[in-house]
Amino acid sequence: MNLEEYFARTGYKGSTEKQDLETLTNIFQHHIRAVPFENLSIHCGEKITLELEHVYNKIVRRKRGGWCMENNQLLGWVLKGLGYDTSFLGAYVFNPHQNAYATLMTHLVVKVVIDGKAYIVDGGFGVSYQMWQPMELVSGKDQPQAPGVFRFTEINGVWYLEKMRRKQYIPNQSFSNSDLLEKKECRKVYMFSLEPRTVEDFRFQCTYLQTSPDSLFTKKSICTLQTTDGFRALIGWTLTETMYNYKENMDLVEFVTLEDEEVEKTLKEKFNITLERKLVPINVKGSYTI
Repeated sequence: MNLEEYFARTGYKGSTEKQDLETLTNIFQHHIRAVPFENLSIHCGEKITLELEHVYNKIVRRKRGGWCMENNQLLGWVLKGLGYDTSFLGAYVFNPHQNAYATLMTHLVVKVVIDGKAYIVDGGFGVSYQMWQPMELVSGKDQPQAPGVFRFTEINGVWYLEKMRRKQYIPNQSFSNSDLLEKKECRKVYMFSLEPRTVEDFRFQCTYLQTSPDSLFTKKSICTLQTTDGFRALIGWTLTETMYNYKENMDLVEFVTLEDEEVEKTLKEKFNITLERKLVPINVKGSYTI
């Protein structure tokens, strides 16, 4: 495992000498535009494990993506290797269909401290809730980014992340009421505390999320990648391509339904993913919005 091979994977060619916010942002953006957020292993007969070397081989050498425990663990390793002050935190994801936060801590994020200021770096959420820049850990401050306006709110030691989105233009009106579309303008994303966590704290969750029939990730095959002007997502057989703010305060959201024989080709062309085993797409309705 080495940093040069990782940077070749993400296409980052900038300096790594300074441990500043500008360098961190640049490294982070190269990661989210090269490495998909995806759970395809679950749906092609592979097991997801949290050993760092396995994660490295999967993402860097096999050019796959991963979910938060993989993406953010790898990012944390890279940033620590560059000399950044990093630690892991654990979050509870908001379920819009249940209107409640999960009771299981399933989301791993990275905290980075630069010159006494703390930032959250999260390269493992995907779709429109994927931040494009490290977020300053400060309560009540709107932090506008290309995907929309993000904000942290701290209440009694618990931090909450929410995102305000723009209006959406959907040319294919047959998808205008899709359950994949987020209807609310302001969406809760997750909550967390500042208690430091280790990868060991996520081993049970890693197994549960890929085996339980109640898990979102067993109900949907998901692959999503950020682009220079938005993101694309393949959920089951539905391919979505979103362009942020393609006209004033309006995002363009394009949907298309793929045939079985188009899925593999689309993964290669749109996400640069070639699977070693046959994918069985699935998309049980509910519990996931873009």
